[in-house]
Amino acid sequence: MSSSSSSSSGSTPPPTTPPGLHQNTVNPDAPWLVQKFGGTSIGKFAIDIAKDIIPNYIDQYQVAVVCSARSGSTKALGTTNLLLRAASQVRQRQACKSASGTQTPISNGLFRRSGSRSDSPPFGLAITPITASSTKENNRGSSNTPPAPEFAATVDLIRSEHLAAARANVKDPDLLQELEDEIDRDCDWLNSYLLATQLINEISLRSRDNIVGFGERLACKLMTAILRDQGVDAEYVSLEDIVPISDIDAFDPVSTEGALGQAFYDGVSHAVAQRIRECAPRVPVVTGFFGPVPGSLLRQIGRGYTDLLSSLLAAGLDACELQIWKEVDGIFTADPRKVPTARLLPVISPDEAAELTYYGSEVVHPFTMEQVLRKNIPIRIKNVENPSGHGTVIQPEPEGVEDLTAKPINLTSLPSFSSLSSASSPCISSTFQTYPYYGSRRLPSAVTIKDHIIILNVNSNRTRVSHGFLAKIFGVLDSFGVVVDLVSTSEVHISMAIEDISEGACGGADTTENGATGCGKRVLDKVVAELGKCGTVTVHPQMCILSLVGKHMHNMIGIAGRMFTTLAQGSVNIEMISQGASEINISCVIQARDAVKALNLIHQSCLGIGVNGVGAEVGGGVGPWLF
Repeated sequence: MSSSSSSSSGSTPPPTTPPGLHQNTVNPDAPWLVQKFGGTSIGKFAIDIAKDIIPNYIDQYQVAVVCSARSGSTKALGTTNLLLRAASQVRQRQACKSASGTQTPISNGLFRRSGSRSDSPPFGLAITPITASSTKENNRGSSNTPPAPEFAATVDLIRSEHLAAARANVKDPDLLQELEDEIDRDCDWLNSYLLATQLINEISLRSRDNIVGFGERLACKLMTAILRDQGVDAEYVSLEDIVPISDIDAFDPVSTEGALGQAFYDGVSHAVAQRIRECAPRVPVVTGFFGPVPGSLLRQIGRGYTDLLSSLLAAGLDACELQIWKEVDGIFTADPRKVPTARLLPVISPDEAAELTYYGSEVVHPFTMEQVLRKNIPIRIKNVENPSGHGTVIQPEPEGVEDLTAKPINLTSLPSFSSLSSASSPCISSTFQTYPYYGSRRLPSAVTIKDHIIILNVNSNRTRVSHGFLAKIFGVLDSFGVVVDLVSTSEVHISMAIEDISEGACGGADTTENGATGCGKRVLDKVVAELGKCGTVTVHPQMCILSLVGKHMHNMIGIAGRMFTTLAQGSVNIEMISQGASEINISCVIQARDAVKALNLIHQSCLGIGVNGVGAEVGGGVGPWLF
C-alpha cells in the first residue's frame, strides 16, 4: 500500500503486486466509478465494504475509493471531534518541555511516501516525539519531568481507537504489524506537531487544517490494509500536497473577498485525477483531506470537504457515477424514523436534494453536488448495510425540459446489483432519465424538519424605519457568524429563524469576528444585546422548520393552501411562513413539540401517501389517526 506520489514522468517503477490480489479492470475503456464512504461506515462496516461491496465493482469499473475520518465507538470518540478537541487543548498553555532530537523515521514499506509535506518535522523543528510510552511515564510524574500536555491524552485515545480497529479487522500478521507501526508513527507525529504549535503559542488556519485532516490519513491506511487483507490490491493515496504551497501563499483573501473561484477547484480536480490514474491497476484509497487550501479548508468548505473531494475526483476522471455510501437506503419522502409510511425516492433532482440538505436532511452539500453535476455525472446514495439496494440517484434534469409529464418509474426495470458485471451495462445510472410522479400529476418530493431553531423578533422603536435598519441587523448577525434560515419582514418588524446557537459547547477553539468564544449561550446573549440597540428583541426557543420540497412546485395550484390547512386541522400553530425565491420549497416555523405530528400530517396530505403507505388521492380528506 503505497501513496501515489511518484512523478508523472514514469521514472518510478510501478509497485509489485503479490499474486492472487484482485485489481481494477485493465480494460482501458472501462468507466471510472468513485465510491465515497463516511466515517460511520468505516467504523462499523469496514469488513463488509472490503469483502462485499468494492470487489463487486472492480471487474467492470475502474474504482476509486474516498474515505472520511473514522467514527469511533461513540460520537464523542469520532476522530474529527477528537482532533478538534486536541487543537483546542493546545491553546491551553501548559508547561511543556522541548529537547533536541530527531523524529521517528518514516516507514518505506507498505505505506511508502515520496515528497509528502507531512513526513517532515512540524514547522521544520527538531522535536522529540511524545509517544505512548513517554505519555504514560510523564503522567506518573517525577521531580524532573513536567506533566504531559493535555492534548497527549487525546492523541493516545485516537491511537488506541485505531489500533483496536486494526486488530479487529486485519488478520494477516505482517499487514497488521505494519499498520500498527504506521498508526504509532502517525500519532507520534501528531503529538510533535501539536507540541510545536503550543511552543510557538499559535495555531494558524493552515495548521488547524493539517490537524483535522490527520483523521483521513489514518482512516485510509486502515481501509487499505483491510482491503489487502480481503484480497483486494489497494493503494493508499494521500492528497495533502496536491495544492502547491505557492498557490496557498499567493492567496489574498482581501482582494478575492475570501472566496475561491471555480478555476481553483478545476485545477484541484485535474491534479487529483492525474494522480489517481497513476495507481492503475491498483484500487486507490484516497484521503478526503486534500491539504491546506488558500484561506483554510475548514473556513472555505467546512467539515464536508470529503464529499467535495469525491466530487472533484469524479469530475476529473469523467466518472460514470459518484456513489456516496451511508447507513440509509437513500433519500426518503420523509425521515423513516419519524414517519412510518416514508418511501424511498428512486431519483431526485439536484435542486430538490439541495433544499432537503439545507432544511434538515443529510443528503449532499449543494456546492459538492454542483462540482460533479455540472459535468452531467449523477450521484447515487447507497446503503452499506444493503448493497443490493438501488439507492437514490440525484440526476441532472434534462436541459430545456420545463414541464415533465413522464410516467411513474417502473422499479422492476431498474438495474439489479447482480447485473453490474454485465458488459452490456454502459453506465450504472443510464436508466434514470425521469423523475417520479404519482399518476399523471407531479407531486412534492419530500417533507423534512430542521430541529434546534429559535426565532428572533426585532421590533423597531421608531414609527418609521430608516433605510439602514435591516443592514444594521444583518451586520450584527454577520459579526457573530449567525446564519439566518428564514426571514419575514414588515416596515417596523423583522422575524428571523436561526439555529439555536445557545446549545453550542463552551471552550471551543473557534472565535467569532468580534472576539466571542465558542460558548453558545454567551454568544446568543451578546447577539440579543447588540440587536437590542436596533429595537425591542424577543426570543422564542424550541422551534423547528417544516419544509415541503418539490420540483416545479410553483405549478402545483393549491399546494400551499393544502399544507397550511392540514396543519390547522391538526392543531399545529404556525409561527412564521416563507417560500423560497426558487419556488421549490414552502417552509414554516412550528413548535418543536409538534414536529413529528406535522411531518406525518403533511406526508399523508400533500405527498399522496396514505396511512398504509399506499397512494392517497391528493385533495381527499386527512384521516383522524393523528388528531
